[in-house]
Amino acid sequence: MAARSIEELQKRYSSLGSSRAKGGMGMRGPGGPRRGVHQKGKPKNSKATVKRLISYIAAYRTRLIFVFTFMIISTLASVLGSYLLRDVINVVGGAKTPEDSMWLGFFMSSDGGEVTAENRISCLILLLVILGCIYAVGVACTYIQGRLMLTVSQNAVEKLRNDLFNKLQGLPVKYFDSHSTGELMSRFTNDIDNIDMMINSTVTSLVSGVITLVGTFVMMIYTNVWLTLITVGFIPIFMMGGAAIAKRSGKYYSSQQAALGAVNGYIEETVTGAKVVKVFNHEEECTEEFELLNNDMREKQFKAQFYGGIMGPIMGNTSQISYAVTAGVGGLLCLFAGFDIGGLSVFCNYSRQFSMPINMISQQTSTIFAALAGAERVFAVMDEAPETEDAPDAVDMKHAVGEVVLDDVSFGYKPEKTVLRHINLYAHAGQKIAFVGSTGAGKTTVTNLLNRFYDIDSGNIVIDGVDIRSYKREQLRSNIAVVLQDTHLFTGTIRENIRYGRLDATDEEVEAAAKTASAHSFIMRLEHGYDTVLEGDGANLSQGQRQLLNIARAAISKAPILILDEATSSVDTRTERHIEHGMDRLMSNRTTFVIAHRLSTVQNSNAIMVLEDGEIIERGTHAQLLAQRGRYYELYTGARELE
Repeated sequence: MAARSIEELQKRYSSLGSSRAKGGMGMRGPGGPRRGVHQKGKPKNSKATVKRLISYIAAYRTRLIFVFTFMIISTLASVLGSYLLRDVINVVGGAKTPEDSMWLGFFMSSDGGEVTAENRISCLILLLVILGCIYAVGVACTYIQGRLMLTVSQNAVEKLRNDLFNKLQGLPVKYFDSHSTGELMSRFTNDIDNIDMMINSTVTSLVSGVITLVGTFVMMIYTNVWLTLITVGFIPIFMMGGAAIAKRSGKYYSSQQAALGAVNGYIEETVTGAKVVKVFNHEEECTEEFELLNNDMREKQFKAQFYGGIMGPIMGNTSQISYAVTAGVGGLLCLFAGFDIGGLSVFCNYSRQFSMPINMISQQTSTIFAALAGAERVFAVMDEAPETEDAPDAVDMKHAVGEVVLDDVSFGYKPEKTVLRHINLYAHAGQKIAFVGSTGAGKTTVTNLLNRFYDIDSGNIVIDGVDIRSYKREQLRSNIAVVLQDTHLFTGTIRENIRYGRLDATDEEVEAAAKTASAHSFIMRLEHGYDTVLEGDGANLSQGQRQLLNIARAAISKAPILILDEATSSVDTRTERHIEHGMDRLMSNRTTFVIAHRLSTVQNSNAIMVLEDGEIIERGTHAQLLAQRGRYYELYTGARELE
């Protein structure tokens, strides 16, 4: 198969749109991949994004007050220290009267007189001591301010990351059905890291730069008004140049983040499916597709970094021109207008200080746009609609028996396409109900509706005489145990993974559940038994062993309703029989819904539902359905022929 085009890859893997359909919690999504539109351009609403980011920082107002206080003191120390250099230069450069340097007055006789070398040395020592104290205070304040701002930024980012993770826990399964793991991880890593960098360094630079600009501007006016006008005259040039570059770089930074999310999504999918890639010799196509995505990201990163990078040099060169003009005019003022050398030196220093914050802020443009693009992606997840809240009068599901009724249930993942049509069934407590049919007939969808992973469009689903929409969702799901076809084990010990089904279970109950699932014997053969640490989703166990642990996890939940979604489809026949022994014990005294493509596993069901195109076309026991010689008969005899 030829590698897909960059346009198709962008649509499929772009983190700004819906990515490939990935079955959330193992539940298959509707009708294959759902794709969004690859969006380009600058952030949609930067002002709203900035306000939301500020709300995270504003939670630490007290520390911020101290940060700004120390920042002001540090800036004042820098400005005043620079001004004292005027007297230092004038004293060393030939001040002759106290009017040339007021500090000389402290070391001259009351009746004036000539300035002596001793006066100069004493005055210079005093000025250097004062300068040292001022700069020491500035350094100390800068250090304290930096430490405080670091705690503010880390706390804010921690809260942001917690809010994002908590939001994910509240999102419906359909969201995970339409977004890849890679693109969601990109928001936790790349996007939040960019936000962290901006809050920690850029916010400080912006505030410090503004304070420095104001303080320096005041001292510049005090030193020389005419030179101040020349320096200020260059501000429109700074602003126009910065705005022109920022407009372009903002657009490219947004595209860069989207391309990065697409690359992450593709890597996640390819690494997860590495065995499939190798089995079908798809390495070359994967390499070509990755190169397309990688080259696309390189081009967008180049443009973003280029426009972000040239901001500093352009602003720096402009400030050098401003500095040169200021120094030239100042030199003329010294020659013809009586301006002192110390004043010119200090003003030139102020001129640099005045342009430095502008340069520093302009150089932070790349960080700002990357962070805003990342923040917009993070907030996009936070703005997703959560699962519908429980009704105000929702009831607890206590002492559930397990009588389940589906009354004229219809449902579609999309409004324009109905997946289930007029489904009716009644499962008495303790009965085993099986669903069989062609792929895509709607078998898994029925079980998704029982858990309220999706809400039905019409009809009613009733458990123990109460509509499931009247139950508290948490209570409903705690009374339904699920064993999926795709096993998922968490990093931790076997004991912890089994206990995941009920966190308050004792060690004895964990072992009892393992015995129920026929998992106890293989666990005890492991070197550390129940304390064996699982690696990479249980990679150090066989597929059958992982499934037995899944069954044990369902067993320990003690839920009265059980769903088995093709739980044995990915194992061999011998392992399947071993697993079935565990499932038989698990199903005892539970209302069980079984989805199976191997019809041998459903023959002892109390009722078998045959689904086709979202409708139940046949129902009955195994013997009754065979006697009808309908669709079930075709499926069963076809399976026997394959065996």
